[in-house]
Amino acid sequence: MTGTARDSILAALRAARPPAAPLPDAGPGIRYADPAAQFAEAVAAAGGACLRVPDLAAASAALPGLPCFRGASRIASLVPGLGAPNVDLSAIATPHGLEGIDVAILPGEIAVAENGAVWVEGDRLGPHRAIFVLPQHLVVVVPASGLVHEMHQAYQRLRFDPPRFGLFLAGPSKTADIEQVLVVGAHGARSATVLLVG
Repeated sequence: MTGTARDSILAALRAARPPAAPLPDAGPGIRYADPAAQFAEAVAAAGGACLRVPDLAAASAALPGLPCFRGASRIASLVPGLGAPNVDLSAIATPHGLEGIDVAILPGEIAVAENGAVWVEGDRLGPHRAIFVLPQHLVVVVPASGLVHEMHQAYQRLRFDPPRFGLFLAGPSKTADIEQVLVVGAHGARSATVLLVG
């Protein structure tokens, strides 16, 4: 197809596009009496675990007691000062270098009480976006100030200018087949623990 024909087809498609409609007002939405308790319940329902700690010092003290730390030999952390990491992520050039990491500690931004999801900002992962897929276990650290009741509130906090990568993470990797057999950890982390700090 020539450039002229292509341009005329694209111009016709743009001209036929309906005007953008504003998103409907979600109204007051869901409000929980205890959003932190609801969040912990939703994380557990998604196959993860949630632990509330008052500050990062308490989070650091709690890490060795987590089941995923028992027997963990390779630990990576993207949360400064947390987890006594022994994997230098800055020395890893490709995602293949992340293979064999037992525990990865990641920073979270927003925690959603409605479904137990945590927003992880891609900019904070550095060049290794695969860090939430390849390790055996994930620990996500999110401030209690980032706790919202529902996804509508979470989306209101997100900013994509300029466009960038990010994701909502809810529990460990899960997959199920037509026979309704649920397998945890088949395509990613076998466990996910959220530390709600503050």
